Amino acid sequence: MNNKDKSKIIIKVLNKTYPKVPIPLNYKNTFTLLISVLLSAQCTDINVNNVTKKIYPKYHKPEHFVKLGRKKIERLIKKIGIFRIKAKSIFNLSKRLIEKHNGKVPKTYEELEKLPGVGHKTASVVMSQGFGYPAFPVDTHIHRLAQRWGLTNGKNVVQTEKDLKDIFPKKYWNKLHLQIIWYGREYCKARDCHGITCKICRSCYPNRKRPIKTKKA
Repeated sequence: MNNKDKSKIIIKVLNKTYPKVPIPLNYKNTFTLLISVLLSAQCTDINVNNVTKKIYPKYHKPEHFVKLGRKKIERLIKKIGIFRIKAKSIFNLSKRLIEKHNGKVPKTYEELEKLPGVGHKTASVVMSQGFGYPAFPVDTHIHRLAQRWGLTNGKNVVQTEKDLKDIFPKKYWNKLHLQIIWYGREYCKARDCHGITCKICRSCYPNRKRPIKTKKA
């Protein structure tokens, strides 16, 4: 079975499983989406949502975080991993938005990736979920599943993103990357399916008997 055939199976299963796909991170506006994605590095979305639900009602603009300062930001997000590094990024990012972008989140990859603490994956999520631009952000779940499903060699997330964009039509990207994340959490789990038991793995590889080893992102 080639990748195009597998892609049709994957889209069919995911659309049936998640006809309406929820966004994992809660946010108030594009700026808070950016902050939430930044906070989610090495941290679960649930933990991020639990922390930000007490922050965003009061602080949801770059000006708010600049006024707070690094130390107060640290106290607000101290339950999140590497919170001191993230607090520094949030403070400097907020300053940069005010100084360079009139307090607005920029709408290009180039400008987003110049912001402190913002890498390609974070920029991709903002472009996709914040601005509706076709993007395929690759997180650990997507990187793992793309290997299990034989869609990439797993060399790195950059290669995985390129391979997935080549296989799936652009019109599906924004919804598909969220569907894969949820599917990886609920059905094709890292320590459960092993590339053998979930519906997509069984459909794409009906004769597979041995667990599949994947490379970490």
